Amino acid sequence: MSKPRSLVLPSGTRAYALVTPRGRFAVLDAEPVGPALGTALLLPGFTGSKEDFLALLEPLARAGYRAVAVDGRGQHESPGPRGAGGYTPRTLAADVIAQAAALGDGPVHLVGHSFGGLVARSAVRLSPRSFRSLTLLSSGPGHVGPEQRAKIRLLRAALPVLPPAAVWAVTRWLDSRDPAYEPEAPEVAAFLRQRWFNTRPGQLIAAGRQLRTEPDRTENIAALPVPLHVAYGSGETVWTVEELAALARDTDARHTVIPGAGHSPNVSHAEALAAALTEFWATGV
Repeated sequence: MSKPRSLVLPSGTRAYALVTPRGRFAVLDAEPVGPALGTALLLPGFTGSKEDFLALLEPLARAGYRAVAVDGRGQHESPGPRGAGGYTPRTLAADVIAQAAALGDGPVHLVGHSFGGLVARSAVRLSPRSFRSLTLLSSGPGHVGPEQRAKIRLLRAALPVLPPAAVWAVTRWLDSRDPAYEPEAPEVAAFLRQRWFNTRPGQLIAAGRQLRTEPDRTENIAALPVPLHVAYGSGETVWTVEELAALARDTDARHTVIPGAGHSPNVSHAEALAAALTEFWATGV
């Protein structure tokens, strides 16, 4: 689970509902400082939300980019259907294409964190002209590793039969056993709990299923007709660093490793990640 360290909106950032033909999506929209160089659309991961990018918005805006983080359908403050059937890969990809169009800035730079990377690459495959580039952030070529699959299976089994509060307690216990676990401030803990209760169970079930079963898509990713960037922390654990390095090599993507970062460089090492993203956008596109 990605956990923002602060919930304070950066200067120049608005929270609102982005209206699209496919529904309304809650966004955080950071205006660029100075002349606009482009727009980035940021997709969160499993159990995450737009707030996971709060630390990244300001450095991207300072570099001249409009940065828009979004809750996908059924995530936190974006509405969505209750059942898992409403969250197919194609459905989520079509949502992203609609979000990019609704921003009104032409093709956007797309950044998908973890599960958001799976959604992002599907969106680019469906509509490559909607996007200037694709960054897969801490997002591998196929399913997650054995430990993560076991956690997702446990969550999948608990969601239909236990009350939400009990599932939340199990989730928090699992998180606390992670060697990288850090206790959060009380206001962040309250936010994480509310985000959990806001997120639709069907979204969690569908996303978890895809993370457990996704086949290796390296060949499909390599065939995408946009500039590619694979970025992750040196301490990545959801996929192995060897898998991610191979993905970058086999897709001929720009390859960035953020020293000292874990699964969420967007939270822990936002300045370094922003520098890598903006360099890629400036020279790799």
